[in-house]
Amino acid sequence: MMEPMSAVAPPLLEVRGATVRFGVESALADVDFRLRAGEVHSLMGENGAGKSTLIKAITGALRLDDGEILLDGQRMRFSSPADAQARGISTVYQEIDLLPNLTVAENISLGREPRRFGVIDHREMRVRAERALEALGVEVDPASVLSSHPLAVQQLVAIARAVSTEVKVLVLDEPTSSLDADEVAELFRVIRDLKAQGIAIVFVSHFLDQVYEICDRVTVLRGGRLVGEYGTRELLRIDLVEKMLGAAADALAPLGQRLVEPAEGPSVLSARGLASGTRLREADLDIGEGEVIGVAGLLGSGRTELARSITGVDRPDAGEVAIDGDLVRLDTPREAIRRRVAYSSENRRTEGIIGDLSVLDNITLALQAQRGIFHRLSTARRRELAVSWVEALHIRPADIDRPVSTLSGGNQQKVLLARLLALSPRLIVLDEPTRGIDVGAKAEIQRLVGELSDNGLSIVYISAELDEVLRVAHLVAVMRDGVLAQIVPATGLTSDALLALVAGHTTPEGGGGG
Repeated sequence: MMEPMSAVAPPLLEVRGATVRFGVESALADVDFRLRAGEVHSLMGENGAGKSTLIKAITGALRLDDGEILLDGQRMRFSSPADAQARGISTVYQEIDLLPNLTVAENISLGREPRRFGVIDHREMRVRAERALEALGVEVDPASVLSSHPLAVQQLVAIARAVSTEVKVLVLDEPTSSLDADEVAELFRVIRDLKAQGIAIVFVSHFLDQVYEICDRVTVLRGGRLVGEYGTRELLRIDLVEKMLGAAADALAPLGQRLVEPAEGPSVLSARGLASGTRLREADLDIGEGEVIGVAGLLGSGRTELARSITGVDRPDAGEVAIDGDLVRLDTPREAIRRRVAYSSENRRTEGIIGDLSVLDNITLALQAQRGIFHRLSTARRRELAVSWVEALHIRPADIDRPVSTLSGGNQQKVLLARLLALSPRLIVLDEPTRGIDVGAKAEIQRLVGELSDNGLSIVYISAELDEVLRVAHLVAVMRDGVLAQIVPATGLTSDALLALVAGHTTPEGGGGG
């Protein structure tokens, strides 16, 4: 628990008795939090634990109903995120909050553009961007349009924007969720440099290895309440998980590689010679009924391009797709849905949920679109469908009229899954369905995938976490440099062996090509 205040330097940022209510529910209840200069402090807890609410309060996006926030010992009442930023608190959120149609330099200086004679000084803007990017070791043309870069680079630009100001407190909300190992290492180097400069850093991540590598202390929340504050060197990982879950860590025990094998028979979907742009150069894939195919590969290996090419989101440059043995043209997502093939994007916010709409509207959205404007679902039928899926997937809180943006990340992912399942698909493609959600919700979604597979639904499951791929899949498709290099059985395959395959170092005995 918390050590005596006299034993350490006073905190740079302190939250006392933070309470936030939404109606009768408390998102935070009497929570204390302390952050010292020159430390990296992790905020841990399941989705819905109150982490995002506390971050919003610290960064001026949300006002406390009770409690207080002190910065440098002075009580603060931030009127907005801009006000908090002006006081030295900057934030990088999990979902990138930049403008993709602007250049990298414009995004880094957005809202604080340098001016000369009353006009934006674009030359100075580029110079500032170059400095911020150089500090991160990122080689990106400041004049390039942000949307021309992959998600990982956009995340680094967001971080460069945050550290380009005079920061006292830097909040990083899942900053590594879209980064590969080298980029994570580079980010950690920057974090250590900032720490050495006396900057206080809040690091939110669901990757326990990263928390223990970079963080000095951890504060655990559960159900909107403070569980405790601990030094990472004194807290075993298994103990941390138990404190987050509020129970024994059995919820994290491996599900075991799939024991129920799909029935043999014709492929639901077959792809041959798929190619798309420079990221997907060659892919052959067969998906049987009830089969879960996990897709493993490094960032940029072509995982997402494969998913988008077999679901009508992107039209492949070459190759063919067959459903039940018949060649088809999946030129649009609508056509794929008509063929009972559905896709869930890795980017929940921009290609998934519509935050301002209710849980009900988000669940029934695709089904209504499929039926068309002249065959509208009745209000009673829509509510019946939404309630049934909320119950079936254990979406919490179970309020179908609640804006979906107020749900935790794990529950938002379940809403997206409910939207797909309402279409009665035969095949769903899930791209990073557990990215950025807590360990408990992650295990729940993985179990749900197993149940859907056992009921005959075919699933393509893409994840950067190799253990997760092995946990849910019957077969693993290994992507390397835009090529589906091989497909191997998950049974008996270890994460180390799969890592070797992804890196191209070895081929397991009996492993076939895809």
